[in-house]
Amino acid sequence: MQKYKYTAVNIAKEKFSGIFIANDEHDLAVQLSKQNLYLISYRVYKGTTPSSFFTLGTGKLTTSDLTTFCRQYAIMINSGMSLMAALDILKAQPYNAFLKSILEVVAEDVKSGSMLSDAFNKHDKAFPDFFRSMVYVGEISGKLDMVFNSLADYYENDAKIKKKTKSAMAYPSMLGLMTLGILIAMLVFIVPTFRSSLSSLDVEAEGITKVVYDLSDFVLEYWLYILFIIVVVGLILFVFLKTEKGKYAFDVFKLKAPILGTVTTDLVTARFARGFSLLLSSGMDIADAMESIQVVLGNRDVTRRFKKATEEVMQGSSLAVALQKYKIFPDMMVQMVAVGEKTASLDEVLTRSCNFFDEKVESTLQSATSKIQPVMLLLMGGIVGVLFIAIYSPMLSIMTTIA
Repeated sequence: MQKYKYTAVNIAKEKFSGIFIANDEHDLAVQLSKQNLYLISYRVYKGTTPSSFFTLGTGKLTTSDLTTFCRQYAIMINSGMSLMAALDILKAQPYNAFLKSILEVVAEDVKSGSMLSDAFNKHDKAFPDFFRSMVYVGEISGKLDMVFNSLADYYENDAKIKKKTKSAMAYPSMLGLMTLGILIAMLVFIVPTFRSSLSSLDVEAEGITKVVYDLSDFVLEYWLYILFIIVVVGLILFVFLKTEKGKYAFDVFKLKAPILGTVTTDLVTARFARGFSLLLSSGMDIADAMESIQVVLGNRDVTRRFKKATEEVMQGSSLAVALQKYKIFPDMMVQMVAVGEKTASLDEVLTRSCNFFDEKVESTLQSATSKIQPVMLLLMGGIVGVLFIAIYSPMLSIMTTIA
């Protein structure tokens, strides 16, 4: 037996399409004719994720796409519309071509009798694990509208935090690139020009001037080797960071770095608070919620320790004690979890704490930026100042001698 996606017409020449199980193409035509439908076209239906190549996609849905889809789906379900009717409307919405093609497959699967969560699970590379887990929880608990609405809030806030993180680091990164550019330009172009101009005056280079001249000579003579080494080291780092060990090492670095560590910890804590409260409020128990939330923590070292904490909870330990033991989150979060466990309102406590930790991430980013920017400016000014002193000190020496 094979699944076919067909298009057929009736006597009134009205078009119908759907999925039908038949032995072969002839059997498909016969079965449809018994329903007074005449087969026009058909194809074997596989129900797999469509290729993103011809839609200029990456094979994964953006946070913006997920937010919009979840919000619209929640509104339609909450208004009393059936899952299938809502899918039929949404697949015709002006989403990107990749999402629209996936929704068509999901709609066909649901029409054939599949659960919505099973239909989404077929597209595990396009939809995040957290999204698919939450859809399953929503179906089982009968709170699918609330789940989709909460997912939209979650992805919307997560996108805002990522955007603020990128914008906060943009200016310091630009200053760093400018400093490097100025240093290279002065060593390659300005220093050799001044040196050749002063060579006829028979002025001996001393101290910092000699160091800068030697550095300029080294860069000009071995620039090809320097570039080669930089490219090779860059490629080695790139390949290493693509491995699991490299990704883990980078995640550890992000937690240990002086300023970046605080930002990363706050980001992970905010994601945990929002995601965990969402899972618990949807009806999932603590142990299952701890297993599901691991996919959104976003840091391998935190996830490793969180898995150990999950094992402790499964063995009967309280969540607050397990989190404190492995030092996964700040003390304030652990205290909130302890209060939530004692009052049997953990989901409510975490929901209230979401905004606090979101604001803490923003304040941490602003504080980090205010500390990094002066350092970068001092570094840039120091490098430029040293180079100018090295360049102009011979000229000042000549003027002093003439005077």
